[in-house]
Amino acid sequence: MLTIGQLASYAGVTVRAVRFYHQKGLLPEPGRDASGYRRYDAVAVVELIRIRTLAEAGVPLSRVRELLAADPDEFAAAVEEIDHRLQAEIRERQRHRKRIAQLAAGDSLALPPEAVAYLERMRQLGFPERMVDAERDAWILVAARLPASMPMYMTSKRAQLEDPTLLELYRDIGTAAFEWERDDPRLPALADRLVASIEALYEEELEAYGADPMTDELVELLDATFLQATPIAARLLELLEERGWRGWTKLERTGPR
Repeated sequence: MLTIGQLASYAGVTVRAVRFYHQKGLLPEPGRDASGYRRYDAVAVVELIRIRTLAEAGVPLSRVRELLAADPDEFAAAVEEIDHRLQAEIRERQRHRKRIAQLAAGDSLALPPEAVAYLERMRQLGFPERMVDAERDAWILVAARLPASMPMYMTSKRAQLEDPTLLELYRDIGTAAFEWERDDPRLPALADRLVASIEALYEEELEAYGADPMTDELVELLDATFLQATPIAARLLELLEERGWRGWTKLERTGPR
């Protein structure tokens, strides 16, 4: 006859596990001997090994009792069902691992490859990381609603980065966005440069985008993000409107051409 410690050792589990299986009703508790100790026989060892084997195979403890009492056909059917469940769990965990890998990859978490490449190009060109982060967050919003349009938008944005005049303007806007205050005296001149660029590109952008699929709701969300994140945003929009343009994400003329 075995003590609980000896039983646990034979079965390859801990004493705590034996007590847990007692608590769950999976392993009957023997009576105590004259010394007040519980003593286990070979049947208990075999039963505990079977319980341990089922548990290690991924069988839920709530089903272990059922399988211990099952006949061969019932056991085979139950094992097949559990195997299917385990396969589904493995697939789910693999999806989780893929998601974790995306988290480690940074920008690629919620953006398509062409957007990731655009952000990397901004870094290569020396844009402040705060501006790159702001662009990333904006494009995440767009990609979530308009994934099919992202290649079109990114082609246009990448082309703009390769234009020296636009590149200089974008860099200056990035500096102003995160370093200037709304009453900075340099803002009117920056607004003049921005309007000149808008007017030079407006017709070209209309032709490139055609019927822009961006909804008014998404435009409002993106504009609100710009306003919340950038100290100069509200003042810059005021200056643009004074010069005949309204909006930020989707610019519209307010004055004569």
